[in-house]
Amino acid sequence: MSARFEELGWQQTPMGVISLRRRFDLSVRADVFEVKLGDEHVMSSLFTVAEKELARLGTARAPGTALDVIIGGLGLGYTAQEALLCNRIRTLTIMEYSDAVIDWHQRDLLPDTAGLAADGRVTLVCADFFAAAMDEVGFDPESPGRLFDAILLDIDHSPRHLLHDPHADFYTYDGLHSASTKLAPGGAFAMWSDDPPDDDFTALLEAVFTGVEAKTVWFDNPITRGQSAATIYLATRPG
Repeated sequence: MSARFEELGWQQTPMGVISLRRRFDLSVRADVFEVKLGDEHVMSSLFTVAEKELARLGTARAPGTALDVIIGGLGLGYTAQEALLCNRIRTLTIMEYSDAVIDWHQRDLLPDTAGLAADGRVTLVCADFFAAAMDEVGFDPESPGRLFDAILLDIDHSPRHLLHDPHADFYTYDGLHSASTKLAPGGAFAMWSDDPPDDDFTALLEAVFTGVEAKTVWFDNPITRGQSAATIYLATRPG
């Protein structure tokens, strides 16, 4: 195997093969770590600005001095790592569908986020975030009905571009309302999307939450040598 490319891990899942690979990118002259699902790129260490903004904006909106936060999707760990920079974080529960992704972090295969799994505030849970969000038990089976101060979601590419068709049920009034009941009053919902702001989805959020915003986050793109953008949706559970 070339020193410029290495497959670090892979696993068959109901959504397809999920894999982690490292490659040397000549455009930035550095190792780049990427997660793929089948032939589809899911996440890259080249693009982390919006993932970090998801954590920063989501935790900033959550009230209180001892926050219990749930993250949907672990990926390369940049959202979780940024969330831990908030000194109000008490617990950070990260719900990841693939145990392979959790294993990558437990073995510290990702240099930028090494040590994440060992942080005493972090709990890694191998489970389906969307199923838990729409179940009465919620995100903590040992404490049914437990409320969180913030939900940070980064799984699908966007509400319209899904990694797995069954996720569509979440992006409805019923799905979002069910998720809102897992938040404490005044708690924050924040979600990353790779698409521009979607007026229909924003209206759907407004039917459930208050203070809804769709923020465009711009970042440098070393591949195009221009700028690209992502969207961070923000909303608050009514008090």
